[in-house]
Amino acid sequence: MILSIGSDHAGFELRKRVIEHLTEAGHTIIEHGAADSATAYSYVHAGQAVSRDISEKKAERGIVICGTGIGISIVCNKYRGIRCALCTDEFMARMSRQHNNANILAMGARVIGRGLALSIVDAYLSEDFETGGRHQARVNEITSQEDTYFKAP
Repeated sequence: MILSIGSDHAGFELRKRVIEHLTEAGHTIIEHGAADSATAYSYVHAGQAVSRDISEKKAERGIVICGTGIGISIVCNKYRGIRCALCTDEFMARMSRQHNNANILAMGARVIGRGLALSIVDAYLSEDFETGGRHQARVNEITSQEDTYFKAP
C-alpha cells in the first residue's frame, strides 16, 4: 500500500519509527514534515501535505503525527474528501476504518507510547470500510455536505 506520512517536530521520532515499521512490512512511503526533532516545524504544513497526497490519490491512506494529534487532525479535516480520525487505541483505529472510512489516521506522540502507536497503525491498516448499510449512509451524508462546509484546498 502507498502511504503518506507526515509530522511536525514533536512527532518526528515516532514518524521515523512508524516508517521503519511500515517499510519492513512492505509498504511504500511518501514522507513529509520535520527534518529533525529539534527544529520547529508546523503541524499545519505536514497535515496539508498528507491531505493533498490523499486528495490527489498519490497515496491510498495517510498517517499524521503531532504532539497531541489534535492540531494536525483539525488541519487534515479541512480538506474536501478527507476523514481524519484521531485514535488513541486499537479499537478506535479499527472503528475509524470500518464505520467511518477514515483515510487518514492521526496520533499524538506525547500521548501514546511507541508500542501502542505501532499497534494502532497495524489495526488501522488491517481494516476495510463496511460498505453498504448505515455506515455507508452516514459517510454519504458527510460527503454530500462537503461543499457546504469545506473550501477547496
